[in-house]
Amino acid sequence: MSTPQHTSRYRDQVLTRGKIESLIAEGRKVVIVDGVVLKVDAWLPYHPGGDKAILHMIGRDATNEVKAFHAVETQHFMQKYRIGKIEGEWKDFVPPIQDGKFRTKEEQRSGNRGQDKEAVCELDSSRHSSSEEPSPLFEPADRGTSSLRQRRTSEDAASESSATSLDTLAIGEPATSSKKAAPGGDRTQQELQRDLETFPSLDPATQADIIAKYNALDDRLRAEGLYDCDYWAYGREISRYVLLGSLAYFFLQKGWYIPSAIFLGMMWHQLVFTVHDAGHMGITHNFHIDSLIGMVIADYIGGLSCCWWKRNHNVHHIVTNSAEHDPDIQHMPFFAISHRFFDSLRSTYYDRIMTFDPAAKVLLKYQHYLYYPILCFGRFNLYVLSWQYIFLGQGPRKGPAWWHRYFEMAGQIFFWYWFGYLTVYKSIPTGWDRFLFVLISHAVTMPVHAQITLSHFAMSTVDLGVAESFPQRMLRTTMDVDCPEWLDFFHGGLQFQAIHHLFPRMPRHNLRKAQGAVKEFCEDVGIPYAIWTFSKGSEMVIRQLEDVANQARVLSECQRSMTLKDMLEGH
Repeated sequence: MSTPQHTSRYRDQVLTRGKIESLIAEGRKVVIVDGVVLKVDAWLPYHPGGDKAILHMIGRDATNEVKAFHAVETQHFMQKYRIGKIEGEWKDFVPPIQDGKFRTKEEQRSGNRGQDKEAVCELDSSRHSSSEEPSPLFEPADRGTSSLRQRRTSEDAASESSATSLDTLAIGEPATSSKKAAPGGDRTQQELQRDLETFPSLDPATQADIIAKYNALDDRLRAEGLYDCDYWAYGREISRYVLLGSLAYFFLQKGWYIPSAIFLGMMWHQLVFTVHDAGHMGITHNFHIDSLIGMVIADYIGGLSCCWWKRNHNVHHIVTNSAEHDPDIQHMPFFAISHRFFDSLRSTYYDRIMTFDPAAKVLLKYQHYLYYPILCFGRFNLYVLSWQYIFLGQGPRKGPAWWHRYFEMAGQIFFWYWFGYLTVYKSIPTGWDRFLFVLISHAVTMPVHAQITLSHFAMSTVDLGVAESFPQRMLRTTMDVDCPEWLDFFHGGLQFQAIHHLFPRMPRHNLRKAQGAVKEFCEDVGIPYAIWTFSKGSEMVIRQLEDVANQARVLSECQRSMTLKDMLEGH
Protein backbone atom coordinates (compact mmCIF):
# COMPACT_ATOMS: atom_id res chain seq x y z
CA MET A 1 0.00 0.00 0.00
CA SER A 2 1.40 3.40 -0.96
CA THR A 3 2.40 6.01 1.56
CA PRO A 4 0.17 9.14 1.68
CA GLN A 5 1.44 11.88 -0.60
CA HIS A 6 2.33 14.35 2.15
CA THR A 7 5.98 15.34 2.29
CA SER A 8 7.70 15.68 5.64
CA ARG A 9 7.68 19.49 5.57
CA TYR A 10 3.91 19.47 5.83
CA ARG A 11 3.72 16.94 8.65
CA ASP A 12 4.67 19.46 11.34
CA GLN A 13 2.62 22.39 10.09
CA VAL A 14 0.17 23.80 12.64
CA LEU A 15 -3.37 23.45 11.34
CA THR A 16 -5.96 25.93 12.60
CA ARG A 17 -9.38 24.86 13.70
CA GLY A 18 -10.86 26.59 10.68
CA LYS A 19 -8.56 24.67 8.34
CA ILE A 20 -9.53 21.32 9.89
CA GLU A 21 -13.19 22.30 9.72
CA SER A 22 -12.92 23.15 6.04
CA LEU A 23 -11.16 19.84 5.30
CA ILE A 24 -14.02 17.93 6.93
CA ALA A 25 -16.56 20.08 5.08
CA GLU A 26 -14.87 18.97 1.84
CA GLY A 27 -15.40 15.33 2.84
CA ARG A 28 -11.97 14.58 4.30
CA LYS A 29 -11.75 12.17 7.22
CA VAL A 30 -9.68 14.03 9.81
CA VAL A 31 -8.96 12.72 13.32
CA ILE A 32 -6.82 14.15 16.14
CA VAL A 33 -4.55 11.77 18.07
CA ASP A 34 -2.03 13.01 20.65
CA GLY A 35 -2.03 16.49 19.14
CA VAL A 36 -1.34 15.10 15.66
CA VAL A 37 -3.78 15.62 12.77
CA LEU A 38 -4.43 12.47 10.75
CA LYS A 39 -6.24 12.41 7.41
CA VAL A 40 -7.35 8.79 7.18
CA ASP A 41 -9.42 8.76 3.97
CA ALA A 42 -7.08 6.26 2.35
CA TRP A 43 -7.26 3.91 5.35
CA LEU A 44 -11.07 3.57 5.53
CA PRO A 45 -11.36 0.65 3.07
CA TYR A 46 -8.45 -1.13 4.80
CA HIS A 47 -9.46 -0.77 8.45
CA PRO A 48 -10.11 -4.29 9.83
CA GLY A 49 -12.52 -2.87 12.40
CA GLY A 50 -14.70 -1.26 9.73
CA ASP A 51 -15.23 2.31 8.61
CA LYS A 52 -18.04 3.17 11.04
CA ALA A 53 -15.75 3.21 14.07
CA ILE A 54 -13.50 5.76 12.35
CA LEU A 55 -16.40 7.89 11.13
CA HIS A 56 -17.57 8.46 14.71
CA MET A 57 -14.15 9.98 15.49
CA ILE A 58 -14.03 12.54 12.66
CA GLY A 59 -13.26 16.01 14.00
CA ARG A 60 -12.61 14.66 17.48
CA ASP A 61 -9.64 13.98 19.71
CA ALA A 62 -9.58 10.19 19.46
CA THR A 63 -6.47 9.67 21.60
CA ASN A 64 -8.15 7.59 24.30
CA GLU A 65 -10.14 5.48 21.87
CA VAL A 66 -7.13 4.82 19.63
CA LYS A 67 -4.92 3.78 22.55
CA ALA A 68 -7.66 1.61 24.04
CA PHE A 69 -8.24 -0.39 20.85
CA HIS A 70 -4.88 -0.47 19.08
CA ALA A 71 -1.44 -1.90 19.69
CA VAL A 72 1.54 0.44 19.90
CA GLU A 73 2.72 -0.78 16.48
CA THR A 74 -0.60 0.22 14.94
CA GLN A 75 -0.43 3.63 16.57
CA HIS A 76 2.99 4.15 14.99
CA PHE A 77 1.60 3.04 11.63
CA MET A 78 -1.04 5.77 11.85
CA GLN A 79 1.71 8.41 11.56
CA LYS A 80 1.78 7.64 7.82
CA TYR A 81 -1.43 9.64 7.57
CA ARG A 82 -0.17 12.67 9.49
CA ILE A 83 -0.80 16.01 7.79
CA GLY A 84 0.02 18.39 10.61
CA LYS A 85 -0.52 19.13 14.27
CA ILE A 86 -2.59 21.37 16.52
CA GLU A 87 -1.61 23.71 19.29
CA GLY A 88 -3.49 24.18 22.52
CA GLU A 89 -6.57 22.42 23.81
CA TRP A 90 -8.79 20.78 21.20
CA LYS A 91 -12.57 21.01 21.48
CA ASP A 92 -14.32 18.24 19.60
CA PHE A 93 -16.61 18.77 16.66
CA VAL A 94 -19.78 16.70 16.33
CA PRO A 95 -18.81 14.17 13.59
CA PRO A 96 -20.69 14.29 10.26
CA ILE A 97 -22.09 10.80 10.86
CA GLN A 98 -23.75 12.23 13.99
CA ASP A 99 -25.19 15.18 12.00
CA GLY A 100 -22.41 17.64 12.76
CA LYS A 101 -22.39 20.59 10.33
CA PHE A 102 -19.18 21.98 8.88
CA ARG A 103 -18.34 25.07 6.84
CA THR A 104 -15.96 25.33 3.92
CA LYS A 105 -13.29 28.02 3.92
CA GLU A 106 -15.49 30.27 1.79
CA GLU A 107 -18.48 29.78 4.11
CA GLN A 108 -16.31 30.62 7.11
CA ARG A 109 -15.14 33.83 5.47
CA SER A 110 -18.62 34.93 4.46
CA GLY A 111 -19.93 34.07 7.92
CA ASN A 112 -17.20 36.08 9.61
CA ARG A 113 -17.88 39.10 7.42
CA GLY A 114 -21.53 39.02 8.39
CA GLN A 115 -20.93 39.01 12.14
CA ASP A 116 -21.14 42.06 14.30
CA LYS A 117 -17.67 42.84 15.62
CA GLU A 118 -18.76 43.35 19.22
CA ALA A 119 -20.76 40.10 19.20
CA VAL A 120 -17.71 38.24 17.93
CA CYS A 121 -15.53 39.63 20.70
CA GLU A 122 -18.08 38.71 23.34
CA LEU A 123 -18.44 35.20 21.94
CA ASP A 124 -14.69 34.70 21.75
CA SER A 125 -14.15 35.72 25.34
CA SER A 126 -16.60 33.09 26.57
CA ARG A 127 -14.86 30.12 24.94
CA HIS A 128 -11.82 27.94 25.45
CA SER A 129 -9.61 28.01 22.39
CA SER A 130 -7.87 25.32 20.41
CA SER A 131 -5.96 26.24 17.30
CA GLU A 132 -8.74 28.69 16.47
CA GLU A 133 -11.99 29.77 18.11
CA PRO A 134 -14.82 27.29 17.48
CA SER A 135 -17.97 28.02 15.55
CA PRO A 136 -21.27 27.98 17.48
CA LEU A 137 -22.60 25.48 14.97
CA PHE A 138 -20.33 22.66 16.03
CA GLU A 139 -20.38 22.44 19.81
CA PRO A 140 -23.99 22.50 20.92
CA ALA A 141 -23.58 19.77 23.52
CA ASP A 142 -20.66 21.36 25.33
CA ARG A 143 -22.12 24.84 25.22
CA GLY A 144 -25.56 23.64 26.26
CA THR A 145 -24.17 21.70 29.20
CA SER A 146 -22.21 24.65 30.52
CA SER A 147 -25.20 26.96 30.46
CA LEU A 148 -27.44 24.25 31.89
CA ARG A 149 -25.20 23.69 34.90
CA GLN A 150 -25.03 27.42 35.56
CA ARG A 151 -28.81 27.69 35.46
CA ARG A 152 -29.60 24.44 37.25
CA THR A 153 -30.73 26.07 40.49
CA SER A 154 -32.23 29.21 38.91
CA GLU A 155 -35.96 29.82 38.56
CA ASP A 156 -35.82 29.93 34.77
CA ALA A 157 -34.30 26.43 34.41
CA ALA A 158 -37.42 25.31 32.56
CA SER A 159 -37.39 28.21 30.12
CA GLU A 160 -37.47 27.86 26.36
CA SER A 161 -33.71 28.18 25.98
CA SER A 162 -33.09 25.55 28.63
CA ALA A 163 -35.41 23.12 26.88
CA THR A 164 -33.57 23.66 23.63
CA SER A 165 -30.23 22.98 25.31
CA LEU A 166 -31.59 19.82 26.89
CA ASP A 167 -32.86 18.50 23.59
CA THR A 168 -29.56 19.40 22.00
CA LEU A 169 -27.61 17.44 24.57
CA ALA A 170 -29.84 14.43 24.39
CA ILE A 171 -29.55 13.94 20.68
CA GLY A 172 -26.16 15.42 19.93
CA GLU A 173 -27.53 17.84 17.33
CA PRO A 174 -27.23 21.60 16.94
CA ALA A 175 -29.47 23.73 19.12
CA THR A 176 -31.22 25.01 16.02
CA SER A 177 -32.82 21.60 15.56
CA SER A 178 -36.14 21.55 17.42
CA LYS A 179 -37.34 18.28 18.95
CA LYS A 180 -40.25 19.59 20.93
CA ALA A 181 -42.80 17.69 18.94
CA ALA A 182 -41.04 14.37 19.37
CA PRO A 183 -42.76 11.75 21.53
CA GLY A 184 -41.41 11.66 25.07
CA GLY A 185 -39.58 14.99 24.81
CA ASP A 186 -40.19 15.76 28.48
CA ARG A 187 -38.93 12.29 29.40
CA THR A 188 -35.72 12.91 27.44
CA GLN A 189 -35.13 16.11 29.36
CA GLN A 190 -35.75 14.42 32.69
CA GLU A 191 -33.28 11.64 31.89
CA LEU A 192 -30.72 14.15 30.76
CA GLN A 193 -31.12 16.23 33.89
CA ARG A 194 -30.71 13.07 35.99
CA ASP A 195 -27.41 12.23 34.33
CA LEU A 196 -26.12 15.78 34.61
CA GLU A 197 -26.81 15.73 38.33
CA THR A 198 -25.41 12.23 38.89
CA PHE A 199 -22.15 12.38 36.95
CA PRO A 200 -19.24 14.83 37.00
CA SER A 201 -19.48 18.17 35.23
CA LEU A 202 -18.80 18.25 31.51
CA ASP A 203 -16.63 21.33 31.75
CA PRO A 204 -13.19 20.90 30.10
CA ALA A 205 -11.20 21.02 33.34
CA THR A 206 -13.21 18.27 35.02
CA GLN A 207 -13.17 15.99 32.00
CA ALA A 208 -9.44 16.58 31.48
CA ASP A 209 -8.82 15.55 35.08
CA ILE A 210 -10.84 12.34 34.55
CA ILE A 211 -8.83 11.53 31.42
CA ALA A 212 -5.52 12.16 33.18
CA LYS A 213 -6.44 9.85 36.06
CA TYR A 214 -7.77 7.23 33.63
CA ASN A 215 -4.45 7.26 31.75
CA ALA A 216 -2.57 6.94 35.03
CA LEU A 217 -4.75 3.96 35.97
CA ASP A 218 -4.09 2.36 32.60
CA ASP A 219 -0.33 2.76 33.10
CA ARG A 220 -0.62 1.25 36.57
CA LEU A 221 -2.53 -1.82 35.35
CA ARG A 222 -0.04 -2.35 32.54
CA ALA A 223 2.81 -2.18 35.02
CA GLU A 224 1.05 -4.79 37.15
CA GLY A 225 0.98 -7.15 34.16
CA LEU A 226 -2.79 -7.20 33.69
CA TYR A 227 -2.41 -6.79 29.93
CA ASP A 228 -0.41 -10.01 29.79
CA CYS A 229 -2.35 -13.07 28.70
CA ASP A 230 -2.77 -16.01 31.09
CA TYR A 231 -2.31 -18.92 28.69
CA TRP A 232 -2.93 -21.47 31.45
CA ALA A 233 -6.45 -20.06 31.68
CA TYR A 234 -6.96 -20.89 28.00
CA GLY A 235 -5.59 -24.37 28.65
CA ARG A 236 -8.34 -24.92 31.22
CA GLU A 237 -10.94 -23.51 28.84
CA ILE A 238 -9.82 -25.73 25.97
CA SER A 239 -10.27 -28.73 28.25
CA ARG A 240 -13.79 -27.56 29.00
CA TYR A 241 -14.56 -27.08 25.30
CA VAL A 242 -13.27 -30.55 24.44
CA LEU A 243 -15.31 -32.11 27.26
CA LEU A 244 -18.55 -30.41 26.16
CA GLY A 245 -17.98 -31.25 22.50
CA SER A 246 -17.17 -34.87 23.33
CA LEU A 247 -20.32 -35.24 25.42
CA ALA A 248 -22.40 -33.75 22.59
CA TYR A 249 -20.89 -36.25 20.15
CA PHE A 250 -21.27 -39.19 22.58
CA PHE A 251 -24.98 -38.58 23.18
CA LEU A 252 -25.56 -37.98 19.47
CA GLN A 253 -24.11 -41.41 18.70
CA LYS A 254 -26.27 -42.93 21.43
CA GLY A 255 -29.37 -41.38 19.91
CA TRP A 256 -29.98 -39.16 22.95
CA TYR A 257 -30.56 -36.06 20.89
CA ILE A 258 -31.75 -33.62 23.55
CA PRO A 259 -28.72 -34.12 25.85
CA SER A 260 -26.50 -33.89 22.78
CA ALA A 261 -28.11 -30.58 21.78
CA ILE A 262 -27.70 -29.21 25.31
CA PHE A 263 -23.98 -29.96 25.45
CA LEU A 264 -23.42 -28.60 21.93
CA GLY A 265 -25.16 -25.36 22.92
CA MET A 266 -23.07 -25.17 26.09
CA MET A 267 -19.91 -25.51 24.03
CA TRP A 268 -21.02 -22.71 21.66
CA HIS A 269 -21.85 -20.55 24.67
CA GLN A 270 -18.36 -20.99 26.11
CA LEU A 271 -16.54 -20.55 22.80
CA VAL A 272 -18.00 -17.06 22.40
CA PHE A 273 -15.72 -15.80 25.17
CA THR A 274 -12.54 -16.87 23.40
CA VAL A 275 -13.75 -15.33 20.13
CA HIS A 276 -14.35 -12.11 22.04
CA ASP A 277 -10.73 -12.08 23.26
CA ALA A 278 -9.43 -12.81 19.78
CA GLY A 279 -11.52 -10.01 18.28
CA HIS A 280 -9.92 -7.56 20.71
CA MET A 281 -6.42 -8.90 19.96
CA GLY A 282 -6.29 -9.94 23.61
CA ILE A 283 -4.77 -13.43 23.27
CA THR A 284 -1.43 -13.21 21.45
CA HIS A 285 -1.77 -9.47 20.67
CA ASN A 286 -0.78 -10.35 17.10
CA PHE A 287 -3.35 -9.22 14.56
CA HIS A 288 -3.06 -12.15 12.16
CA ILE A 289 -2.81 -14.89 14.79
CA ASP A 290 -5.70 -13.60 16.90
CA SER A 291 -7.81 -13.02 13.78
CA LEU A 292 -7.17 -16.60 12.69
CA ILE A 293 -8.09 -17.95 16.14
CA GLY A 294 -11.31 -15.93 16.18
CA MET A 295 -12.39 -16.95 12.68
CA VAL A 296 -11.65 -20.65 13.16
CA ILE A 297 -13.72 -20.79 16.34
CA ALA A 298 -16.53 -18.44 15.27
CA ASP A 299 -17.00 -19.53 11.64
CA TYR A 300 -15.79 -23.13 11.44
CA ILE A 301 -17.12 -24.28 14.81
CA GLY A 302 -19.92 -21.80 15.54
CA GLY A 303 -21.19 -20.71 12.12
CA LEU A 304 -20.89 -16.99 12.96
CA SER A 305 -18.70 -14.31 11.41
CA CYS A 306 -15.95 -13.11 13.72
CA CYS A 307 -15.22 -10.17 11.42
CA TRP A 308 -18.88 -9.07 11.40
CA TRP A 309 -18.87 -9.17 15.18
CA LYS A 310 -15.68 -7.14 15.31
CA ARG A 311 -17.10 -4.41 13.06
CA ASN A 312 -20.29 -4.29 15.11
CA HIS A 313 -18.54 -4.48 18.46
CA ASN A 314 -16.05 -1.69 17.76
CA VAL A 315 -18.87 0.74 17.06
CA HIS A 316 -20.66 -0.43 20.20
CA HIS A 317 -17.58 0.34 22.26
CA ILE A 318 -17.24 3.87 20.87
CA VAL A 319 -20.88 5.04 21.01
CA THR A 320 -22.16 2.77 23.75
CA ASN A 321 -25.93 2.91 24.33
CA SER A 322 -26.52 5.66 21.77
CA ALA A 323 -29.97 5.07 20.32
CA GLU A 324 -29.01 6.27 16.83
CA HIS A 325 -25.52 4.79 16.64
CA ASP A 326 -25.01 1.69 18.82
CA PRO A 327 -26.08 -1.48 16.96
CA ASP A 328 -26.14 -3.48 20.20
CA ILE A 329 -29.29 -1.69 21.39
CA GLN A 330 -30.99 -1.40 18.00
CA HIS A 331 -33.44 -4.31 18.03
CA MET A 332 -36.62 -2.82 16.60
CA PRO A 333 -39.34 -4.02 16.33
CA PHE A 334 -38.64 -6.52 19.14
CA PHE A 335 -37.00 -4.38 21.81
CA ALA A 336 -36.72 -0.68 22.62
CA ILE A 337 -34.87 0.38 25.76
CA SER A 338 -35.70 4.06 25.30
CA HIS A 339 -38.80 6.00 24.35
CA ARG A 340 -36.69 7.71 21.70
CA PHE A 341 -37.11 4.68 19.45
CA PHE A 342 -40.74 5.77 19.08
CA ASP A 343 -39.40 8.57 16.84
CA SER A 344 -38.46 6.07 14.09
CA LEU A 345 -34.79 6.96 14.47
CA ARG A 346 -32.27 6.41 11.71
CA SER A 347 -29.54 3.90 12.54
CA THR A 348 -26.18 5.19 11.35
CA TYR A 349 -24.79 1.66 11.62
CA TYR A 350 -27.41 -0.10 9.50
CA ASP A 351 -28.16 2.99 7.36
CA ARG A 352 -31.89 2.55 7.71
CA ILE A 353 -34.86 3.89 9.63
CA MET A 354 -35.80 1.86 12.70
CA THR A 355 -39.50 2.29 12.05
CA PHE A 356 -42.01 2.45 14.86
CA ASP A 357 -44.40 0.50 12.64
CA PRO A 358 -47.53 -1.53 13.46
CA ALA A 359 -45.43 -4.57 14.35
CA ALA A 360 -43.33 -2.55 16.79
CA LYS A 361 -46.45 -0.96 18.31
CA VAL A 362 -47.72 -4.43 19.16
CA LEU A 363 -44.49 -6.21 20.15
CA LEU A 364 -43.02 -3.40 22.26
CA LYS A 365 -46.07 -3.35 24.52
CA TYR A 366 -45.15 -6.88 25.63
CA GLN A 367 -41.37 -6.74 25.35
CA HIS A 368 -40.78 -7.36 29.05
CA TYR A 369 -42.65 -10.66 28.68
CA LEU A 370 -40.96 -11.54 25.39
CA TYR A 371 -37.42 -10.67 26.52
CA TYR A 372 -36.17 -14.15 27.42
CA PRO A 373 -38.12 -16.07 24.73
CA ILE A 374 -36.75 -13.80 21.99
CA LEU A 375 -33.20 -14.13 23.33
CA CYS A 376 -33.51 -17.88 22.86
CA PHE A 377 -33.64 -17.21 19.11
CA GLY A 378 -30.83 -14.64 19.15
CA ARG A 379 -28.31 -16.92 17.46
CA PHE A 380 -30.48 -17.25 14.36
CA ASN A 381 -30.36 -13.49 13.90
CA LEU A 382 -26.57 -13.61 14.20
CA TYR A 383 -26.46 -16.07 11.30
CA VAL A 384 -28.30 -13.60 9.08
CA LEU A 385 -26.08 -10.69 10.08
CA SER A 386 -22.99 -12.84 9.48
CA TRP A 387 -24.14 -13.85 5.99
CA GLN A 388 -24.91 -10.26 5.08
CA TYR A 389 -21.46 -9.19 6.18
CA ILE A 390 -19.59 -11.97 4.39
CA PHE A 391 -21.52 -12.43 1.18
CA LEU A 392 -22.46 -8.77 0.59
CA GLY A 393 -18.85 -7.74 1.05
CA GLN A 394 -19.33 -5.35 3.96
CA GLY A 395 -15.82 -5.92 5.28
CA PRO A 396 -12.47 -4.66 3.95
CA ARG A 397 -11.30 -6.17 0.67
CA LYS A 398 -7.88 -4.55 0.82
CA GLY A 399 -5.13 -4.26 3.37
CA PRO A 400 -4.13 -6.77 6.05
CA ALA A 401 -7.65 -8.20 6.34
CA TRP A 402 -8.31 -8.73 2.62
CA TRP A 403 -8.28 -12.53 3.00
CA HIS A 404 -10.67 -12.67 5.93
CA ARG A 405 -13.79 -12.64 3.76
CA TYR A 406 -12.73 -15.69 1.78
CA PHE A 407 -11.53 -17.55 4.86
CA GLU A 408 -14.90 -16.91 6.50
CA MET A 409 -16.74 -18.07 3.37
CA ALA A 410 -14.88 -21.36 3.62
CA GLY A 411 -15.71 -21.48 7.33
CA GLN A 412 -19.41 -21.10 6.64
CA ILE A 413 -19.33 -23.98 4.15
CA PHE A 414 -17.43 -26.14 6.62
CA PHE A 415 -19.82 -25.34 9.47
CA TRP A 416 -23.01 -26.07 7.57
CA TYR A 417 -21.47 -29.26 6.24
CA TRP A 418 -20.59 -30.72 9.65
CA PHE A 419 -23.55 -29.27 11.55
CA GLY A 420 -26.33 -28.97 9.00
CA TYR A 421 -25.55 -32.02 6.88
CA LEU A 422 -23.53 -34.54 8.91
CA THR A 423 -25.06 -33.81 12.33
CA VAL A 424 -28.64 -32.68 11.81
CA TYR A 425 -29.53 -34.35 8.51
CA LYS A 426 -27.45 -37.55 8.48
CA SER A 427 -27.25 -38.40 12.20
CA ILE A 428 -30.82 -37.61 13.31
CA PRO A 429 -33.52 -39.74 11.67
CA THR A 430 -36.78 -37.82 12.07
CA GLY A 431 -37.86 -34.30 11.23
CA TRP A 432 -39.22 -33.67 14.73
CA ASP A 433 -35.98 -34.73 16.40
CA ARG A 434 -34.01 -32.54 13.99
CA PHE A 435 -36.24 -29.58 14.81
CA LEU A 436 -35.81 -30.09 18.56
CA PHE A 437 -32.06 -30.58 18.22
CA VAL A 438 -31.58 -27.31 16.33
CA LEU A 439 -33.96 -25.37 18.55
CA ILE A 440 -32.52 -26.60 21.86
CA SER A 441 -28.86 -26.31 20.88
CA HIS A 442 -29.44 -22.68 19.89
CA ALA A 443 -31.65 -21.81 22.86
CA VAL A 444 -29.01 -23.05 25.30
CA THR A 445 -26.74 -20.18 24.16
CA MET A 446 -29.31 -17.66 25.45
CA PRO A 447 -27.39 -16.78 28.67
CA VAL A 448 -24.63 -15.03 26.73
CA HIS A 449 -27.22 -12.82 25.00
CA ALA A 450 -28.85 -12.12 28.34
CA GLN A 451 -25.50 -11.23 29.89
CA ILE A 452 -24.54 -8.73 27.18
CA THR A 453 -27.93 -7.03 27.18
CA LEU A 454 -27.95 -7.07 30.97
CA SER A 455 -24.80 -4.94 31.01
CA HIS A 456 -26.40 -2.16 28.96
CA PHE A 457 -30.19 -2.33 28.69
CA ALA A 458 -30.78 -0.87 32.16
CA MET A 459 -28.14 1.84 31.82
CA SER A 460 -28.38 5.39 30.51
CA THR A 461 -29.12 5.97 26.82
CA VAL A 462 -28.75 9.74 27.07
CA ASP A 463 -26.20 11.34 24.74
CA LEU A 464 -24.22 13.98 26.64
CA GLY A 465 -22.42 15.04 23.48
CA VAL A 466 -18.78 15.26 22.52
CA ALA A 467 -17.80 17.06 25.74
CA GLU A 468 -18.04 13.81 27.70
CA SER A 469 -14.79 11.90 28.09
CA PHE A 470 -14.30 8.32 26.97
CA PRO A 471 -13.99 6.81 30.49
CA GLN A 472 -17.03 8.66 31.84
CA ARG A 473 -19.22 7.54 28.97
CA MET A 474 -18.13 3.92 29.35
CA LEU A 475 -18.95 3.88 33.07
CA ARG A 476 -22.23 5.77 32.63
CA THR A 477 -23.60 3.34 30.07
CA THR A 478 -22.27 -0.01 31.30
CA MET A 479 -22.99 -2.25 34.29
CA ASP A 480 -20.90 -5.00 35.87
CA VAL A 481 -22.38 -8.22 37.22
CA ASP A 482 -21.39 -9.35 40.70
CA CYS A 483 -20.87 -13.06 41.20
CA PRO A 484 -18.61 -15.40 43.20
CA GLU A 485 -15.23 -16.08 41.64
CA TRP A 486 -15.95 -19.78 41.14
CA LEU A 487 -18.78 -18.83 38.77
CA ASP A 488 -16.55 -16.76 36.48
CA PHE A 489 -16.37 -19.62 33.98
CA PHE A 490 -20.12 -19.35 33.32
CA HIS A 491 -19.93 -15.63 32.60
CA GLY A 492 -16.61 -16.02 30.83
CA GLY A 493 -15.14 -13.11 32.74
CA LEU A 494 -17.26 -10.73 30.69
CA GLN A 495 -19.53 -10.01 33.61
CA PHE A 496 -17.06 -7.16 34.17
CA GLN A 497 -18.32 -5.25 31.16
CA ALA A 498 -17.68 -1.79 32.63
CA ILE A 499 -14.04 -2.67 33.29
CA HIS A 500 -13.80 -4.27 29.86
CA HIS A 501 -15.14 -1.10 28.22
CA LEU A 502 -12.46 0.94 29.99
CA PHE A 503 -9.69 -1.46 28.95
CA PRO A 504 -10.94 -3.46 25.94
CA ARG A 505 -7.56 -5.07 25.16
CA MET A 506 -7.11 -6.42 28.68
CA PRO A 507 -7.53 -10.24 28.70
CA ARG A 508 -10.85 -11.06 30.36
CA HIS A 509 -9.18 -13.42 32.86
CA ASN A 510 -7.57 -10.34 34.42
CA LEU A 511 -10.67 -8.15 34.62
CA ARG A 512 -11.54 -9.27 38.15
CA LYS A 513 -8.00 -8.41 39.27
CA ALA A 514 -8.48 -4.86 37.95
CA GLN A 515 -11.79 -4.34 39.75
CA GLY A 516 -10.34 -2.89 42.98
CA ALA A 517 -8.31 -0.29 41.10
CA VAL A 518 -11.32 0.69 38.98
CA LYS A 519 -13.43 1.17 42.10
CA GLU A 520 -10.76 3.46 43.53
CA PHE A 521 -10.68 5.43 40.29
CA CYS A 522 -14.46 5.85 40.28
CA GLU A 523 -14.46 7.09 43.88
CA ASP A 524 -11.65 9.51 43.10
CA VAL A 525 -13.31 11.13 40.07
CA GLY A 526 -16.89 10.92 41.36
CA ILE A 527 -18.30 8.54 38.73
CA PRO A 528 -20.72 5.90 40.11
CA TYR A 529 -19.54 2.35 39.50
CA ALA A 530 -22.60 0.25 38.61
CA ILE A 531 -22.40 -3.36 39.77
CA TRP A 532 -25.35 -5.63 40.59
CA THR A 533 -26.00 -9.32 41.00
CA PHE A 534 -27.29 -11.19 37.98
CA SER A 535 -30.78 -11.41 39.48
CA LYS A 536 -30.89 -7.74 40.48
CA GLY A 537 -29.51 -6.64 37.12
CA SER A 538 -32.06 -8.80 35.31
CA GLU A 539 -34.81 -7.27 37.40
CA MET A 540 -33.60 -3.80 36.40
CA VAL A 541 -33.60 -4.74 32.72
CA ILE A 542 -37.12 -6.16 32.89
CA ARG A 543 -38.29 -3.05 34.74
CA GLN A 544 -36.72 -0.82 32.09
CA LEU A 545 -38.36 -2.81 29.30
CA GLU A 546 -41.70 -2.68 31.11
CA ASP A 547 -41.40 1.07 31.57
CA VAL A 548 -40.81 1.61 27.86
CA ALA A 549 -43.57 -0.89 27.06
CA ASN A 550 -46.02 1.16 29.12
CA GLN A 551 -44.94 4.29 27.28
CA ALA A 552 -45.48 2.50 23.96
CA ARG A 553 -48.95 1.45 25.10
CA VAL A 554 -49.88 5.00 26.09
CA LEU A 555 -48.52 6.40 22.83
CA SER A 556 -50.45 3.85 20.77
CA GLU A 557 -53.67 4.65 22.63
CA CYS A 558 -53.13 8.38 22.10
CA GLN A 559 -52.51 7.88 18.40
CA ARG A 560 -55.58 5.68 18.13
CA SER A 561 -57.69 8.32 19.89
CA MET A 562 -56.37 11.04 17.61
CA THR A 563 -57.11 8.94 14.54
CA LEU A 564 -60.64 8.24 15.76
CA LYS A 565 -61.17 11.92 16.52
CA ASP A 566 -60.00 12.93 13.04
CA MET A 567 -62.33 10.35 11.48
CA LEU A 568 -65.31 11.66 13.47
CA GLU A 569 -64.51 15.26 12.65
CA GLY A 570 -64.18 14.29 8.99
CA HIS A 571 -67.76 13.03 9.03
